[in-house]
Amino acid sequence: MKVKFIYNPYSGENLILSKLDKVISLHQEAGYTVVPYRITAGEDVGVGLSDIKDGNYKYILIAGGDGTVDSVVNAMAKSGISLPIGILPVGTANDFSKFLGMSSDVEEACKQILSSEVKSVDLGSINDKYFVNVASTGLFTDVSQKTDVNLKNTIGKLAYYLKGLEELPNFRKLHVNISSKEVEFEGEMYLLLVFNGATAGNFNLAMRADACDGLLDIIMFKAVQIYELLPLFIKVLKGEHLDSNKVLYFKTDYLKVECHEDIVTDIDGEKGPDFPLEIKCIKGGLKILGVK
Repeated sequence: MKVKFIYNPYSGENLILSKLDKVISLHQEAGYTVVPYRITAGEDVGVGLSDIKDGNYKYILIAGGDGTVDSVVNAMAKSGISLPIGILPVGTANDFSKFLGMSSDVEEACKQILSSEVKSVDLGSINDKYFVNVASTGLFTDVSQKTDVNLKNTIGKLAYYLKGLEELPNFRKLHVNISSKEVEFEGEMYLLLVFNGATAGNFNLAMRADACDGLLDIIMFKAVQIYELLPLFIKVLKGEHLDSNKVLYFKTDYLKVECHEDIVTDIDGEKGPDFPLEIKCIKGGLKILGVK
């Protein structure tokens, strides 16, 4: 049986390049033939799926960060492919794979995948796209999009923080309208995060998230006075922000977001769709291997 192996040579510190032989040898020992596809910058990752037909592959192995996983999952949906995936977390943050309990060691992650059964976890959708970890909008949400890939590969997560500092002059209140069956909100905010996972940039923000509950965790940081930001940030660091009256937090399987501000959306570190947004949780929408 064959395994399609899609790897991003640019992810993280190019870690996967030194691990290719180990990935292939472990799969061969388990009786699989690995068919690799190297992601090329600027090329549709769907090209790497073009040879997948009914029954000829067991699963798709993805080596990369959240953005790579997101790209492959969206390409799979576009091509009507419903195979399980396995994730080798070699990106800068790897938030989703950490949420699912994947080892950060490539060899150990391979062993996890090879010794596991398929499990269904939730998947987020936003308009005509999908996200595995988080969809966001507001201040600083496009930092990942704007951060040079070479800088990320050189200094890792620090690159995001440096880019975030550059965005401080754009700090302002944003008017937004959020509606779901649980909550109606119209007012000013700084940042809206819609989690299928739990962390963003390794910050554990949605600590009550569950990969299989059929619900997304919504966290909106309200527009507060400047002097209130530091105490709020301390609450975030201590994991106490979800109960703060400066934060709107709830779980839902559907919400609509409207905004007329000049801001973009982000899905797993990649550019997201334009407003208005219809965001849904697809319960059990992603089949995955290696999950504890």
